[in-house]
Amino acid sequence: MQTGIVVGEGNSFSFWKNVFLMIVFFTITPITLGISLFSIFSLQGSHEVEIAKPSTNGVRVYASLPSEFPTVNGLAISSDARPKIIKNYLEKYNSPLLGNENYIVSRSDEVGLDFRLITAIAQQESNLCKIFPEETYNCWGWGIHSKGTLGFASYNEAIDAVTYGLKTEYIDKGLTTPDTIWKKYTPSSPDGAWAKGVNQFMSEME
Repeated sequence: MQTGIVVGEGNSFSFWKNVFLMIVFFTITPITLGISLFSIFSLQGSHEVEIAKPSTNGVRVYASLPSEFPTVNGLAISSDARPKIIKNYLEKYNSPLLGNENYIVSRSDEVGLDFRLITAIAQQESNLCKIFPEETYNCWGWGIHSKGTLGFASYNEAIDAVTYGLKTEYIDKGLTTPDTIWKKYTPSSPDGAWAKGVNQFMSEME
């Protein structure tokens, strides 16, 4: 009988296989780790990665919401519709006074008159400047009496005189509506017909 350890061919193959795998593992693993570390340090040291670059023109793009949102300062001011109302009225009646609507409103504001009053009186007195003493631009019957007719160099000059006169001679003395103005403006008007006409024309400009 023989004693001792007998190494077969199968055990020998398994031994050398394990040795080979260990050599490969310890050779490749350090190389792989080295390459990985080199790549990481190279990327960090060479350049930065930009996530989003703000645009100097147009819409600004944010990676996250900004702490403060842009706001628009200022007040929204609606346009004054009153000159348009006067213009539409003058156009409706084909009045020679057309083109003076802004001046009528601005002068009325300066002296505190209803912006419709001047136009309504012109409608009552001269059919909106269609019938008045020649070359006087006096569409309001202002200063027309038995001694003569007051004339002006332009519609604007006439508007100045009438608005100022209504302010100082009527409004400031408590005559603030057509129903009170007519008694001094045209006292011969039967039963306040002048006031009724002016009120009607003003209501057409509402």
